Amino acid sequence: MSKCVDAIIAFAIGDALGVPSEFKSRAELLKDPITDMISSSSPNLSEGTFSDDTAMLAATLDSFNSCCRFDYDDIMRRWLKWITEGEYTATGLVFAVGKTTKKALLNFAEGVKPLECGAKGIYDNGNGSLMRILPLALYGFYSRIDEKALIRLTIELSSLTHAHHISILACYIYVRYVIYLLEGLDKRVAYQRIKELDYSCFDSQDLRAFKRILQADIGKCSNEVIRSSAYVVDTLECCLWLLLNNDNLKDVLLKAANIGEDTDTIAAIAGSMAGIIYGLDSIPASWILKLKRKDYLYGLALAFEQNMNIFKVRSIC
Repeated sequence: MSKCVDAIIAFAIGDALGVPSEFKSRAELLKDPITDMISSSSPNLSEGTFSDDTAMLAATLDSFNSCCRFDYDDIMRRWLKWITEGEYTATGLVFAVGKTTKKALLNFAEGVKPLECGAKGIYDNGNGSLMRILPLALYGFYSRIDEKALIRLTIELSSLTHAHHISILACYIYVRYVIYLLEGLDKRVAYQRIKELDYSCFDSQDLRAFKRILQADIGKCSNEVIRSSAYVVDTLECCLWLLLNNDNLKDVLLKAANIGEDTDTIAAIAGSMAGIIYGLDSIPASWILKLKRKDYLYGLALAFEQNMNIFKVRSIC
């Protein structure tokens, strides 16, 4: 399987694996851990059901497959179909929509231009743009766009819902890290490269929020100091920590599902990175079989991969 498909499907599996443990504490999950893909009682969801993370990712992929570019009006329209009609969901049920994302989509529905819809407040830095930015990382790798274009696209895609510089910077760090993994770098070497990037276009105050990632070694932090909330910095730290401290996809996903709080998003993002490194062959086949709408998701991923291969050929020529 291609790295592109591995990343997308591992993302969806992580999402579905983490849904039943979302909002539970780490202490609760230590006593009764997630060991398999199971159903969820709150809300009542059958096993393999993914959440808003995969729904927004699927809509973004579908848009790109149709437009062969990141068309912001088209993406926003598809996200609106998700929250109003249940399009792109696992079972037709819309749940766990973030407040900042919902507000941005309501802005768009009222006629606000896409790039002006996202919230810009310091308290609007949930992980809602980080959880759906994976297609940009894949596009950035295959198209080999320059750094200026990559940063511009990161700003624009994040700003559709989350326009504060902290959210944008978190997306850029993740996008760049995924590109390094796709280039075949060891995960620790890729992490070192992240620290060495030129961040001069970002505000020093915003950069301070990421000091444990960029100035220290997030992989060496203890479990007790790693937070797993929906705050975008916590989410990014937790995902990198999980990746750096586990050596196969199964362990990354299970540890993410048992880390507590925003487990679906954390397992999805960490899973996307681990999927690139280890591939889907390293997880139980039953998890893939249980994944809702797996054929549809594979179809989206394969179509996106075909588009990326076209961009790769163009970039070489």
